[in-house]
Amino acid sequence: MYIGGEWVDKPEKAVVRNKYDGAEIDTVPLADAADVERAVASAVRGAEVMRKMSPYDRYHILRRAADLLAQRQEEFGRTITLEEGKVLSEGLLEASRAVETLTGSAEEAKRIHGETVPVDAAPGGANKISFTIRVPCGVVAAITPFNFPLNLVMHKVGPALAAGNAVIVKPASDTPLSALKLVEVLLEAGLPAEAIQCVTGPGAKLGGAISTDPRIRKISFTGSLDVGEQICKLAGIKKVTMELGSNCPVIIMRDADLDEAVRATVVTGYSNAGQVCLSAQRILVDSQVYADYLDLLKPKVEELVPGDPLKPGARMGPLIRESDAIRVNRWIHEALDGGARLVTGGGRQGALHEATVVAGVHPDMAISRKELFGPAVAVTPFHEIDEAISLANDTNYGLGAGIFTKNIDWALRFAREVDAGNLHVNWGSMWRADLMPYGGLKGSGMGKEGPRYAVEEMTELKAVVFH
Repeated sequence: MYIGGEWVDKPEKAVVRNKYDGAEIDTVPLADAADVERAVASAVRGAEVMRKMSPYDRYHILRRAADLLAQRQEEFGRTITLEEGKVLSEGLLEASRAVETLTGSAEEAKRIHGETVPVDAAPGGANKISFTIRVPCGVVAAITPFNFPLNLVMHKVGPALAAGNAVIVKPASDTPLSALKLVEVLLEAGLPAEAIQCVTGPGAKLGGAISTDPRIRKISFTGSLDVGEQICKLAGIKKVTMELGSNCPVIIMRDADLDEAVRATVVTGYSNAGQVCLSAQRILVDSQVYADYLDLLKPKVEELVPGDPLKPGARMGPLIRESDAIRVNRWIHEALDGGARLVTGGGRQGALHEATVVAGVHPDMAISRKELFGPAVAVTPFHEIDEAISLANDTNYGLGAGIFTKNIDWALRFAREVDAGNLHVNWGSMWRADLMPYGGLKGSGMGKEGPRYAVEEMTELKAVVFH
């Protein structure tokens, strides 16, 4: 791991395994609270260096890093697939997206600015001039998940450095290798040695030390609602961005293009074996087209045979852990025991789980109510748009949602009334351009990602008045 401007090894190690066959890929050190203390102390020094660096110089470092990452794109894509389990085409896509995210972050380093404030329009404000400036937070902690081990790290590290902060990365225990390789790239590009730290080990052991340290002025976390709530309780008075879970709904109205709706369901419901926060999970279908939709969906889902993600043409890899596949399978069979119908799939072998469609799902079933994070969709019929919107909002989550319709009134009602931070008309719930504002409502979190918006989250606003 990388702490205090040097690469650090320890006798205690964690094994990083291939999620398909369990083979050992590499090992990483297991950090402890003393390592976190050393990383924070180093990051405080690094933050002073970054604060004094001009935005132009920060831009050039990040731009060089983006070029270096592009040169190593295939290597990074393969590493992502090995440690996470997504198919190689998805690993390569993530690596290319990370280049775009870092490039966008570099550009945002040149766009940090304030505005004038018309204080002379206020009583007693005559002959005064006021303006705002944005300054770095200082030290940013980036706590990242397993499902996008490079690009979700980049969405935190890129803006943090662009804004003039130092950053401490705590990557997911299952997938630390991409983050460590990213540190190599940033250092090669000329980033000051103490501007970044990367500590490896379990969040349960390191999270408290990171969250409670008052020298860390900003925490950006992507992960589960339960862990996010715990971090917020521990964090105290500091800025936080929480990108948490969801169980995204997709509404298919009676006038929908069913072929396109099925295509979007396959893409947005089963990518990365369903292990995406924006995955389409709850498919709400107008009763008039319900049977036709299921007839079209079944053969397309059956093409998604799980297997070795490194093989050319592989459509779906394993889940991150066998325990997750067991949980997904249990929730499917609980729904079937409760009266739902298995359209296709439902089988499991180790961490591999078949792409599954469950129909006739009641909204109170776990496969609909909780965050599944697996390769299955829960299909529920409805009769009118009012009922569809009510079902879509009947959740503690609010990250993404989609609707298929040609009716502009229905589309606008969906946009205004569905409680989600990312809304898609004539597509599923899962689509993200890395430059767009991204974040959820309700239990799906607070704050926004996307380089421009993350830079705002990772800076402080000062008001200046000349008298």
